[in-house]
Amino acid sequence: MKLTLALAVLLLVAACGTDTADTVTDPATDPADSRSTAATPGAVSTGSIPPWVHGEVSTRTLATVMDTGDPELCLGPVAESYPPQCRGIPLKGWDWADQHGRFETSGDVRWGLFKVTGTFDGTTMTVSGAIPEEVYDALRDPERPEEPLPSGDAGLAGPQQQEIQRKVEAHPLPGTLSVYATPAAVVVEVVHDDGSLQEQVDAAYGAGVVEVRSMLVPVIY
Repeated sequence: MKLTLALAVLLLVAACGTDTADTVTDPATDPADSRSTAATPGAVSTGSIPPWVHGEVSTRTLATVMDTGDPELCLGPVAESYPPQCRGIPLKGWDWADQHGRFETSGDVRWGLFKVTGTFDGTTMTVSGAIPEEVYDALRDPERPEEPLPSGDAGLAGPQQQEIQRKVEAHPLPGTLSVYATPAAVVVEVVHDDGSLQEQVDAAYGAGVVEVRSMLVPVIY
């Protein structure tokens, strides 16, 4: 009986280790089943953040300048810790001495809220000016868009908007900071859009379905 059982086990092991026509292949690992993101419906190609080459840009409104060794401009969410935490784009030409008494410190960390102006090459912002929170007047800010939410924005987003949000998150635009769905549109906040990112999502999802909001905007003279 023991000998018969041992032989049965050996035969089972040999069968499991043999490739046959009945072998099942996991589709997720089958090279023939691999798909590129470009072939996915609604996919948007990713790449570099578009630079602004036609003069200066500024932050949409006040933004956090964070310095834990090198100054960065945080255009997205900021963790409400002490000191706060965030990651942003590098700032070139930032001098804290120009903002004496208008920022906070904790150890070697320095930070403050500023409306920052400069040029943007797609990676780094070179600073030409900054208005601290203490003297910033949003009502007199020519670059601050009034931007009411799209019509029908009140309430919860429906399944269609939520599905589009998932697709946008799966294929993020360059410089994406946040994505959220409203009943009217899926809103994507990005570091900077020169109009090309909006054209991409319009082509992928249809006009008015996804709204791209650039956190860096052209300076109005």
